[in-house]
Parts: sequence; C-alpha cells; structure tokens
Amino acid sequence: MKYTPVQNFINGKFVDAFSSKKIDVISPLDGNLLSTVPLSDKKDLENAVKAAKAAFPSWSKTPIKERVQVFFRYKTLLEKNLKELAELCSEENGKTYNESVAEVEKSIELTEFATSLPQLVTGEILEVSKGVECRTEHVPLGVVASIVPFNFPNMVPNWTIPNAIALGNCMIMKPSEKVPLSCGRLAELLKEAGLPDGVLNIVHGDVELVEAICDNPDIEAVSFVGSTKVAKIVYQRATSNYKRALALGGAKNHLMVLPDAIPGMTAQNVAASMSGCAGQRCMAASAMIGVGNVDGIIDKICEEVRKIIPGENLGAVINKDSKDRIEGYITEAEKQGAKVLVDGRNTKVKGKENGTYVGPTVIDFVKPEMSVAKEEIFGPVISIMRTNTVDEALAIENANPYGNAASVFTQNGGMARYIIDHASAGMIGVNVGVPVPREPFSFGGWNESKFGVGDITGKSSIEFWTKLKKSTTKWNPESGINWMS
Repeated sequence: MKYTPVQNFINGKFVDAFSSKKIDVISPLDGNLLSTVPLSDKKDLENAVKAAKAAFPSWSKTPIKERVQVFFRYKTLLEKNLKELAELCSEENGKTYNESVAEVEKSIELTEFATSLPQLVTGEILEVSKGVECRTEHVPLGVVASIVPFNFPNMVPNWTIPNAIALGNCMIMKPSEKVPLSCGRLAELLKEAGLPDGVLNIVHGDVELVEAICDNPDIEAVSFVGSTKVAKIVYQRATSNYKRALALGGAKNHLMVLPDAIPGMTAQNVAASMSGCAGQRCMAASAMIGVGNVDGIIDKICEEVRKIIPGENLGAVINKDSKDRIEGYITEAEKQGAKVLVDGRNTKVKGKENGTYVGPTVIDFVKPEMSVAKEEIFGPVISIMRTNTVDEALAIENANPYGNAASVFTQNGGMARYIIDHASAGMIGVNVGVPVPREPFSFGGWNESKFGVGDITGKSSIEFWTKLKKSTTKWNPESGINWMS
C-alpha cells in the first residue's frame, strides 16, 4: 500500500472513523493498491457538523475581504504544489498526467474567482424616500455539504469549496470513496493557507453517508455531482428535509457536424472531446450527428482517434466494472447493426496489464433508439448518427432527456445561431467540442442534467450559497411620512 490509510478530516485534524468498515483504493492505471478508505457512519457526520457549527459564528462574522485572503494563499499553494497534486489525481483517477495538470489549473482558476467575491457581493442601497434607505446584503447559510464524484478528484471539490467558504459558510465535504486522496491534500493546503479549524471538514463514506447528509437537520444546503439517477434521489431527499439542493446529473452531449465544417479542426475537436479524461466527464462528446454528407469528416475523425494511445495520451477508466460496462455497450451496438470503425475493446497496456483501459472507439450508423445512442456511456466512445437536415438532428438532440451540452461544427453563422436557439442544453459550443464556460460564467446544464435552481460555479453560485437580507432604515422623523415610508 503506497499511502497510509485515509482518515476523516474534522476540526482541523485527521481522525479515524468510528466505523471499522473500509474499502481498498485501487489505481486504475495499474491495479495497484494505493490506500484504504473508511465508510463512515452517522456518528462521524455528526462530529463533523458539530465542528462546523462551532466554527460558523466566528467565520461568518469575519469580513469577506479577510476571508478571501485565505484563498489568495491557497491559490499560491495550488500553484506551488501543482505537480504533486496532478500526480496524485492521475494515480487515483487514472487520467493522464497532462489531463491532471489541466484539472489542477482549473482549480486555480476557480480559486481566483473566489478571491473576487468581495467585489461581487457588495449588496445594494437606495434612498427610496426622503430619509428612508433600503439595503440588501448576502448572508451565509450556515453549515453546507458538498458531495463530489470520482471523475475530477481535484477540480469538482474546488467548484464548491472556494465560493461556499469565502461567502462565509462552513462545509462538510464527502469525496467519492473511489478517489479519496486528493481531497485530503486540499484540506492540508487550506489549513496551511490559514483556514480556521472546523470551517472545512471531510467525511468519507458511501450511500449511507450521503443519506445521513440529506437527513441531518443542521445542514442547510447540499450540492451533488454524479449520475442522474442518484442526483434525483439526493435532490428529493434533501429538499424533503427542507434544505436547499443543487444536484448535477449525467449527460448525453450531441455534436452536430454540418458538411461545411472545417474537416481538420472538427476532427481534432471531436476526437479530443470524446476521449479526454477517458470520456469520464459530463461534457464529453458521446453522440455525433452527421447532417448530410460528412463521410470525409468522419474519416478524418477516425484518423485523429487512431492517434490516441491507451497508456500514453489516453488514461484508464475508473475500474473493471466500468470497463466491462463500456465494452458491453459497444458489443450491443455492433450486434444491433452499427459499424465499429475504431474498436477499443480488450485493450491492454504493456507493463500495466492490471490497469482498466478502454481504447477510443468510433461507432457509425447508430440508430437513435439504440442504447449506445441514448444512455450515458462515460467512456471514450462516440456514436455517430446520420440525418438529412438540421431539424432532424435537433429533434434527436431535443428528444434526449439530458441537457448538459451540445455543439455544432459549421462555418455558417446563421445556422450556428439557429442551433444555439433550438438545442435543449444549458451549455452550447460552436466549433468547440467541450463548451465549458470559463469563470466568471457559470457551469450548469438543463433538463435531467441538473436539479435545482442556479449553477454550481461562477456568479450564479452566489445565490445558492447565500441568502438575501433586506433592511429598511429611517432616522429623520422631521421628513414626514408618505406611502413609501
């Protein structure tokens, strides 16, 4: 075992869980044992919440310009430790080192945005009548929780930690039990940056802990990132207990490729989108719709995909269950009449035979009713459907229950605008394979890709992590009274 057993982080210290239940943490890169992680119970959560509640009065009353000083220092520490953080992310998640570097760099950008919050939450004040002022202030909620997935062990925790905490909340973080190591290192860096004890607490566990978070009466808000199936459950359970909830689910992102698309640029973008992070991201291109004759572009896509080599510029999928499930989708589509143009099944990497790799896969002549066309695969697989018109392509995109992202590849500005207006997705790209907004623009999809109001990052997150206090004051009785005062 390369690392010491994972512990919870409560009130500024790493502590053992009360529960004796543990599971192994296995690296997808080579199948080696990295550590063990506890499956904490309700008592562990209650201790974390107690620490957060105790820290909240002092932290919430600290002026925001002082709170964000922690995140200026944290940003510097992320930059200083980038290589170590990227290596750790790659080890536990399976993505390539370069992808892990990009993930930490995104965390740095997210933290940079949090340092700007004092300029964004100044509130408003107006003299509404002579001598009468109305004022608004953003007030922290209290103890909040963030439940994060396995696919971005460093970035997704930083979707919520900097903003929620800089805005004055105290947080319970529940990492994925598959990738628990990165969160612990982030906690160490935040403590080094001067974050007071109890403001951030990390509790490790599985479904039992998620249920306890949704039920705990002292937790005011819950954010979740994961599958749509679980997002629905978390949203319903949390809101039934009168909490705020924002639950991000799965995706089935459609790339619409028109005949006038630039072949080389389109091929590079499509290949990178479907294979980046081994396809294990909610912004991955999972379905492509070729409108009209795009055979030459599909040939170019296959050329680019064949340059993607597992173990070199393509990482592993998270575990064997995922590998088997992804390869099952490919086999099923082939049996149903689709044509596998590039086949990534049964991939082995020399020297890493126990790693869980799926090679990049391109499947053509897929029908919209096939599972590979409808369901989130979460692997380096793209399914190509064919239509004659843009409206037919949009009908397929609109019929999919998800709504995270959609892209169009074309040189026709009017057609691009038409697709932007008619695609049913929260994030749209034009000649961009992964249309993730950059800060301060927020991240969030539509339909069954998101449950709750607002987005999880950027300016939109301010409304989720705070409540608005309105005050009206009058000090001059001599001004008299009218209907406004």
